[in-house]
Amino acid sequence: MTDHPSTAGPDHNRPVLSVGELSQALKRHIEGRFEHTRVRGEITGFRRAASGHLYFSLKDQDAVLDAVCWRGTAGRLSLQPEDGVEVIADGRVTTYPGRSKYQIVVEAMEMAGEGALLKLLEERRRRLAAEGLFDADRKAAIPFLPEVIGVVTSPTGAVIRDILHRLEERFPCHVLLWPVLVQGEGAAEQVATAIDGFNGLVPGGPVPRPDVLIVARGGGSLEDLWAFNEEVVVRAAAASAIPLISAVGHETDTTLIDFAADLRAPTPTAAAEKAVPVRLELAAQAGDMGARLVAAINRQMGDGRSRLEGLARGLPRPGRMVEEAGQRLDDWAERLANALATGLDRRRARVAEAAARLVSPAPLIDHGQSRLAAETRALDAAVKARMDAATNALARSSDLLDSLSYTRVLERGYVLARDEAGHLLTSAGAIRPGVVLGLTFHDGEVRARAEGDAPPAKPRRTTRRPADDDQGSLL
Repeated sequence: MTDHPSTAGPDHNRPVLSVGELSQALKRHIEGRFEHTRVRGEITGFRRAASGHLYFSLKDQDAVLDAVCWRGTAGRLSLQPEDGVEVIADGRVTTYPGRSKYQIVVEAMEMAGEGALLKLLEERRRRLAAEGLFDADRKAAIPFLPEVIGVVTSPTGAVIRDILHRLEERFPCHVLLWPVLVQGEGAAEQVATAIDGFNGLVPGGPVPRPDVLIVARGGGSLEDLWAFNEEVVVRAAAASAIPLISAVGHETDTTLIDFAADLRAPTPTAAAEKAVPVRLELAAQAGDMGARLVAAINRQMGDGRSRLEGLARGLPRPGRMVEEAGQRLDDWAERLANALATGLDRRRARVAEAAARLVSPAPLIDHGQSRLAAETRALDAAVKARMDAATNALARSSDLLDSLSYTRVLERGYVLARDEAGHLLTSAGAIRPGVVLGLTFHDGEVRARAEGDAPPAKPRRTTRRPADDDQGSLL
């Protein structure tokens, strides 16, 4: 309470409280009144903060109550909170002055009756089935005769003794026990760790790797078997590379691990029976199959002997066959000696006849040489005639070219006139007085200068094509 009472009016002497004082007074009053409280309601708005604290609300048809579970307590809860689950929460009711809210600090939690558990179980089953964890194609076959069996169960219960006793009766083998809690806090995590641990063993290592796993527990209520309905256990069973047999509860009990396991046994004893065959039955079966095999072999050998004897009766005697073969061999040997000489004579005669038909190559060679000499002479004559004709044609062309040369014209008194630039002058009108001319004679060239007046240039003659209308008539 404040040390400064209000003096607003003389009609009262009530003290004035600050907001913090009022909040703390309410907090003490509520916590003192509801220090140990059990509340039943449905979880809604569940979330896990990064700090590990759990925040959610408990509701029923009339009201909503905020709830918080601190990180240290959350790890000890017997169930994992989920939206839609009806629970009974143990804790203390307190206030949160920062928001003027009241809430319950949960210290323990349990399912609110079997109906809530069944509802949660069905919702979880549908969700995991939708993920494919229960599909039949994921399940592996149980080995017929395992050498090592891994058992996940409590080391102190009657389950492990029943399994060992049943295995000893049917077919003794090596059993590895991974002791775990089968109910209560931490049981689900231990079972999942055991399954993963067996799968983590290396084949051929110091600890043998099991050929099959048995996860077993005795009967109990739905709450007692709840650890085998937890998602962590179901996922571990579905991910197991080692074939897994689930044997949880009695024959009428069903847990989610039964759907994820490769094989479900109604009881732990039945799991041991499904894991190994009966040794005496195997021995009897092997003896029976051995006897049947011997009888089948004897029967087959007897049938073969009978068929062989029947076939032998139809065969001739070997001695007679050998005698006949020997006689044929002697006959062929005699015929072979005669045939060799006769064959050589026949071939010798054929060679002589072929040699007589052969013609000597000397006349053919002489005839070929004669033809070659005649062709050579004819070729020489043709080449000489061709050369003479070409020489005469060249001489005639040379004489004709020489007669048409301009030097022959110059010899008759003609002269070629060129200007100073060396251009040929073909008319007197193209020569101006005083121009130095180059005069080429047939025997040389001299220089001369033109004198006198330049003669007038002759007009160029043009030919006019008459128009079409200027053409006279032929008539």
